[in-house]
Amino acid sequence: MLRLTWVQPEDLVGHEIRQARLDGREPSRIEARWRAAGGLDAPPRAGASPERASRYLRLLAEDLLDELADLPSVLADEEPTDLGAIRARCPDWPRPPAPASPLPADDAVRALEAAWLGRAIGCLLGKPVEKLPLDGVRSLARATGNWPPTAYFTARGVPAGLLARYPWNRRSAGTSLAENIDGMPHDDDLDYPLLNLLLLRRHGHEFSTLDVARLWLDELSPGRAFTAERVALRNLLSGVEPPHTARHRNPFREWIGALIRADVHGWTHPGDPAAAAAQAHRDAVLTHTANGVYAAMFTAAVLAAAAGGERDVHACLRTGRAVVPPRSRLGLAVDHAVRLAGAHADFDTVVDELHAVYGPGHHWVHAIPNTALIAAALTHADGDFTGSVGRAVAGGFDTDSAGATAGSVAGLLAGDPEALPDHLRAPLKNRLTTTVADFDGTGFDALAHLTHLEATRP
Repeated sequence: MLRLTWVQPEDLVGHEIRQARLDGREPSRIEARWRAAGGLDAPPRAGASPERASRYLRLLAEDLLDELADLPSVLADEEPTDLGAIRARCPDWPRPPAPASPLPADDAVRALEAAWLGRAIGCLLGKPVEKLPLDGVRSLARATGNWPPTAYFTARGVPAGLLARYPWNRRSAGTSLAENIDGMPHDDDLDYPLLNLLLLRRHGHEFSTLDVARLWLDELSPGRAFTAERVALRNLLSGVEPPHTARHRNPFREWIGALIRADVHGWTHPGDPAAAAAQAHRDAVLTHTANGVYAAMFTAAVLAAAAGGERDVHACLRTGRAVVPPRSRLGLAVDHAVRLAGAHADFDTVVDELHAVYGPGHHWVHAIPNTALIAAALTHADGDFTGSVGRAVAGGFDTDSAGATAGSVAGLLAGDPEALPDHLRAPLKNRLTTTVADFDGTGFDALAHLTHLEATRP
C-alpha cells in the first residue's frame, strides 16, 4: 500500500485544524464533526498515517478542508499576504540603497562561496537528527562529547540503547554522519537555492510567480518536494493557479518551505533588502501565506544586508525584522527570541523557553518556531559561524533547515570560505549532489560565480 505523505486528505484535516487555531480561525464545530466521523489527529512527525481511510472519511476530509479554509480570521488585518499591504504595515521598511561602490568582484565571489558552503554545512550538521525530539538531539551529541555541537554527529561511541531510543534519520544517516560524509549529499535545503539560481538565469529578477510554477513543473520531482511544496505541485497539476495554490487544501502554508528557498533572493541583492524581500515574496506566494511568506522575506532581507557588506549580525537581523509586520505572530516571535538570546548566557535555557512557548501549538516544521530559533542562534553566537550553526541545530526543531539558514547568514558574514572551520568544510570536497538540472556534482566555488553573475546582472 502506497501512503503518499503530505497529500492524503484524511491526514491534512488535523494539520488544518491546528493551523486554524494558530491563525485566528475557530475550528471547533468542524473539528467535532471530524471526530464524530472517526477522524484522527494529524500524524505527529511523519507525513502520512499508516492506515488507509474509508472512502466516506476521505470525501468528508476534502469537504472539511474547504470549510476550514473559508473560516474568517481575526488576525487577517495584522497578517496580510499581499505585498502592498505588508509594506503598509511596516513603518521601517528599508529604503532603496544610495549608490555605493560594490564589493570587489573577487571579494564578493568568495563571500558567496562561504554562504553556499555555510548553508551546506549547517544542513549537513542537522541531517542525522532531523525529526528527533530535543532530548534525543541533546543525548546523542552529549554521548560523544559534542555538546553544544561543533562537529558533525557520529555513531562512534554512542551506546546501542541510546541509538535504539533515538535512531538517526533513516534517509540521512548513511551520508551525513561524520564517518560517512563524502561530499554534500542530496537535500531539499540545497535543491531550492539551486532552483532559484536557475530561475534567475532563465527569467532574471523580474520573474513572476507563474515563472516559479513553470520551473517547478519542469525541474522539481514531486517526490523531492514536501509539505507546502508538494501540495502546491498537486494543486498546479489539478488546474489550480497561483496564488490559490498556497491556500487550496494546504495546511502547511505557514511552514518552513518558503524560508528555505529565500537565500538566493538575498544573495543577489547586496545592500538592497527591500528588493530582496519583494523577490522572496513573489517566490513564496506560490506555496505560502502570511507568516510563511514573512519568514522568507525576513531571511532574504537579512542576507541582502550581509551581502552588501554589513558585518554586524544584529544590524542584519534588525533589517530583516523591518520587512515583517510588527504585530504579526512571526514578528513577535523573532522579537521574543532575540530578547531571550540577549538575556541568557546558556543557550539551552533559550531553547527550553522557545520550546515551552512554541512547541505545544506548532509542528516542528512550522516557520514561526524555526525562524525564532534561527534569530536566537545568530544573536547568541554574535554571528560566529560554528556557534551559529551549532546553536541552530541544537534547537531541535527542523534541525537541517534551521542549520542551513543560520549557516548561510554566518558564512556570508565570515566573508571567505577559508574562514570556515576546516573540519566542517573539508568533508564536503567542494561538490554537492542534487537532482536539479545540470548542477549535480557542481562545486561551491562555481555556484558562487554563477550567483555573482545574477547579483550583478543589469
